[in-house]
Amino acid sequence: MLLLRVELPDRPGALGQVATAMGGVGADISAIEIVERRSDGHVIDDFILAMPPGSLAETIINACAEMPDVKVLWLSRYPDQWNLESDIEVINRMSKQRARAAEILTEDAPTVFRCEWASLVDRKGLKVLHATERAPEFTADQLRELGDLAKAGRQAMGEDWMPDWGDVAVAAAPVDEDRTLLVGRQGGPEFLDSELFRLEHLASVARA
Repeated sequence: MLLLRVELPDRPGALGQVATAMGGVGADISAIEIVERRSDGHVIDDFILAMPPGSLAETIINACAEMPDVKVLWLSRYPDQWNLESDIEVINRMSKQRARAAEILTEDAPTVFRCEWASLVDRKGLKVLHATERAPEFTADQLRELGDLAKAGRQAMGEDWMPDWGDVAVAAAPVDEDRTLLVGRQGGPEFLDSELFRLEHLASVARA
């Protein structure tokens, strides 16, 4: 399975044209989600799809690139067991276990935001409280380098931030007076305005 993030014109028929182009190179689209509508007349969509055995990733990129005003922003592998998950589904789970709301959000965040990892950290003690399996083992200094974790924000961290991790796009949102949720994408892309807004909203819902 692949996850493809595409910028395309926000006009009737554009999505269908992109989907048709993908189908023309053998892509089997499982799901589509609108990630962000922009003021410049474009929309960003995520496609979860599968390509025929032996097909190269460049095939789907080239199919999109041949269309006017369409740009591939990101292509990565997507775990077969993951589905597109809505914010509402996460909120429902958190509402059923209020005492574990922040931990539930941490566990679900990689699926919801299509990223590699999530960590719930104590920003005062500079330590990890709960994390997904693929999350980094942060040192206190590495957490300090992320800046003021009491505010929602995002930044690109270079190779010198964490050995063997390369460039990492990180977004942060405070949950309460002590805890902050971090989510990360190794190699990018950066988190969009809409994604940061959603992360901040879900973190506020997780406040016990």
